[in-house]
Amino acid sequence: MLALLLIVGFPALLAYAAFSDLFTMTISNRISIALVVGFFVVAGALHLPIEAIGWHVACGLAVLAGTFLLFAMGWIGGGDAKLAAATALWLGFDHLADYGLVAALIGGALTLIILQLRKLPMPGWAIRREWIARLHETDNGIPYGIALAIAGVLVYPDTSIWVSAITL
Repeated sequence: MLALLLIVGFPALLAYAAFSDLFTMTISNRISIALVVGFFVVAGALHLPIEAIGWHVACGLAVLAGTFLLFAMGWIGGGDAKLAAATALWLGFDHLADYGLVAALIGGALTLIILQLRKLPMPGWAIRREWIARLHETDNGIPYGIALAIAGVLVYPDTSIWVSAITL
């Protein structure tokens, strides 16, 4: 049962973040906090060495510093910055480059698709859907949390946390 929780908890929180960003263009701080708390619960349950935990924390903090700079420049949203950092905490430095690359590729594709769809007139049924209308507005950003979440879920099975949970 613990292994199932370890395997499903992280992806479930990322899925919630993605849907939240899609439908509201926001990612609640509660999601990032739950990811951080969840990491420490999992680290304890798996008896990760303190040194390994320290490296994961360092990774999360490094990503937070970098994404905070991007947020300060207005290039990403605050929820995206916190989600990326909380996800990096789980993945660690070993998988950070993979995460960044996958998130960039998915985020680029997502951005191009949304920008192209914004050029098209909205059908009547879509206008009545607030979240679709919001996505269609040209002065709105892109719900990049979707790309961050998908990338995290795709990279997660390669991590030591996943492997440890599978062998429980």
